[in-house]
Amino acid sequence: MRDGVMLGSDAPRAAPPPPSSIYSRLLAELVHESKSTPFSFPCILLFRFSWITAIGGGGSNDIDRTKMVSMVSRQGRQLQRYSKTGSRIVVGCIPYKFNAGGRGGIRDDDIGTLMEVLVVSSPKGNGLLFPKGGWETDETIEQAALREALEEAGVQGNVEGKLGKWRYKSRAYDAYHEGIMFPMNVTQELGDWPEMHLRERKWVTVAEAKEGCQHPWMKEALERLVRRVSSSRRNSAAPAS
Repeated sequence: MRDGVMLGSDAPRAAPPPPSSIYSRLLAELVHESKSTPFSFPCILLFRFSWITAIGGGGSNDIDRTKMVSMVSRQGRQLQRYSKTGSRIVVGCIPYKFNAGGRGGIRDDDIGTLMEVLVVSSPKGNGLLFPKGGWETDETIEQAALREALEEAGVQGNVEGKLGKWRYKSRAYDAYHEGIMFPMNVTQELGDWPEMHLRERKWVTVAEAKEGCQHPWMKEALERLVRRVSSSRRNSAAPAS
């Protein structure tokens, strides 16, 4: 304040936008860039979960744009793996958790209702599916499953033993793919993720997932998961001999 005149440094400043709005704006910009240059922008980037943690926990509005790159899903197929028969190898996972009633003892016939699975919508709007995508040469198969769950559904967790392998025909490319599915016990659900503006995610019961899933091979993978969990629960509940 000088001679009754408020100087610029003394003038009240508007409150900075919340970090979440900055994340969303930068994410939208990066997604736009990735679509305009799909083979040169994020396709060669490695996902680093530590970057994502740093973004969410900094508490500052001065966001490093280079860190936001890790929040964009990979594009292109330069690193794509193919089977010996020439089929594209696709890796996916079934993210699951137990609702409030499923944390205690579970009877075999309760699994279908007490276990919930996370499904995502197709960008083309054709039904529901589980997170999946190409397995690339710079990652293990388990890392591919984790990456797809993060990119498409915004969840992290523990990948468990493989459910199986399926050969199926892609509706989009009129070619056969080799699909490999894993269960993933979800430990964290993120508020922001790479494809949040492209897909919807929803926790559903096993029955709802079977009804809405568009891929028969994914339904079979889900059935295998239910049988595995049921068997594991029965064995853990059995009295020691």
